[in-house]
Amino acid sequence: MDDEKSRNRQIIRVSIIGIIANVALAGFKAAVGLLSNSIAITLDAVNNLSDAASSAITIVGTKLASKGANREHPYGYGRIEYLTAMVVSGIVLWAGLSSLIESVKGIFEPQTPSYNTVGLAIVGVAVLVKLILGRYVSAAGKRLDADALVASGADATFDAIISASTLVAALVYLFFGISTEAWLGAIISIVIIKSGIEMLKEALDKVLGTRVDADLARGIKETVCTVDGVKGAYDLILNDYGPQRLWGSIHVEVDETIDAHEVDRITRDIQNIVYEKTKVILHTVGIYSTNAIEGSEGFAIRTALDKIVEEEPYVLQMHGLYVDTKLKGVTFDLVIAFESGNRMAVRDRVVERMHEEFPGYSFVAVIDSDVSD
Repeated sequence: MDDEKSRNRQIIRVSIIGIIANVALAGFKAAVGLLSNSIAITLDAVNNLSDAASSAITIVGTKLASKGANREHPYGYGRIEYLTAMVVSGIVLWAGLSSLIESVKGIFEPQTPSYNTVGLAIVGVAVLVKLILGRYVSAAGKRLDADALVASGADATFDAIISASTLVAALVYLFFGISTEAWLGAIISIVIIKSGIEMLKEALDKVLGTRVDADLARGIKETVCTVDGVKGAYDLILNDYGPQRLWGSIHVEVDETIDAHEVDRITRDIQNIVYEKTKVILHTVGIYSTNAIEGSEGFAIRTALDKIVEEEPYVLQMHGLYVDTKLKGVTFDLVIAFESGNRMAVRDRVVERMHEEFPGYSFVAVIDSDVSD
């Protein structure tokens, strides 16, 4: 809890610095743009204001997301950070569309820009400030695992590049008398719109749920397999309830001969070691009992099944195999790729081939989704 409070304080502090810097830059650019009759510089000032508004919303979102869990929302309010990102995306899109409209007007009704040394110097300083601000905010975002700050830092760096291009356009006009302001404004607008769409997609992906990070998934499974008595880890599912708030479940294979006391010990050891190393809460640890001991009939069935699975390109994994030699029944799980088109057909094909190999047995195969590596 103390770590979370510290993280939130740092996010807010960085966001406040972003607000101050962007408001100051917006004021300078607006003044220069109006005095020089420059559409591009004026629109760049609007972009700075949208960046400041984004930082303000990030602060509000961080505050709301830090509320503790309660009866109504037992998983807390962490996902508000993702909803905040959606609001910020809307602001960016609005700014981009508004500036595009003004730029198109400027293309059809061109105005003659005027520049002065002071104005151009201010734009040059703005480029330097945004580069420094972008690097600072991005570094803080990576350190704090805050996607919103990382995105803001990247946006600031990109703004610096856009401002630099505005400066280049001014020099082109001064030396060659060619006005590219309206066209440059249109390009800036399109870049802003593209950024807003990408931000919106990223926020929607977080709300909808995305695939578990491959490195995290492999790390959790490797950690689980270090627990004494675990023979394999499968079916990892993680639910994202906000930054650094992952809850999930996993299945493990254990020997069929262990008792309930040992199962309880294994389950608790898994939950403790995974949280200690990754801060991921595994609220459920499912158990697969395995009995495919080398030399047994179950081992022969596993060997045959492994061979069949290897020949099926869309079967990514087989696990949870249990052979009941008395009832002549076999159960197992198959992880089948979404790209197969018809996962049930793939499952049925594997089962049919197993029936041909062992006609005296019945086979039940459960399809698992390919949700983690």
